[in-house]
Amino acid sequence: MNEELISVKEFAEANGLLRQTVFKVLKRHGIEQSKLRGGGENRGQTISYITKQDSIFVLELLASSKKDCGEFELLDTSLYDVGVFYLLLLEPEHDPNRFKVGFTKSMNDRLRQHRCSAPYTTIVKTWLCRRLWEKTAIECITQGCEQLHTEVFRTPSIEIVVELCDEFFALMPQLLVNDQMNNDKEENL
Repeated sequence: MNEELISVKEFAEANGLLRQTVFKVLKRHGIEQSKLRGGGENRGQTISYITKQDSIFVLELLASSKKDCGEFELLDTSLYDVGVFYLLLLEPEHDPNRFKVGFTKSMNDRLRQHRCSAPYTTIVKTWLCRRLWEKTAIECITQGCEQLHTEVFRTPSIEIVVELCDEFFALMPQLLVNDQMNNDKEENL
């Protein structure tokens, strides 16, 4: 099986959508499905598959939909906001391996908030990110770190954490800088 494909059924279940909704969006936007005969528990049934890229496109279409329809109630459109995933050092001089990670649509506002309780907070690095990716990114990059609070950790090496972040975001779909700029403009209106 091609690893780039995901079954429509699995995609719908994973995202809290009805299969019928997904099929309607696919048809409406002319997205081709691959149909393959299933084995095992599917006993020769034809299963529809879409590419991971098409699955992201479907989520973006649903997220941008303004319809107030029951089948879209389970979809939280804020999960698809574009912002940045940040890596901060809270006390770089006294505890250089204690860090905070998270998602924000406005790094300036977030930094201002953190400096109220940790005045020496510094930004190590940021990556373009969707809010939806935040928890997965945190789980991936904090393996082997000591969790001190919800999004605060201690690591033996901050450089390793930066490398893990770079690797994680290199695997994710590329976002346009314009997406973040549009969010910043909307925020300032």
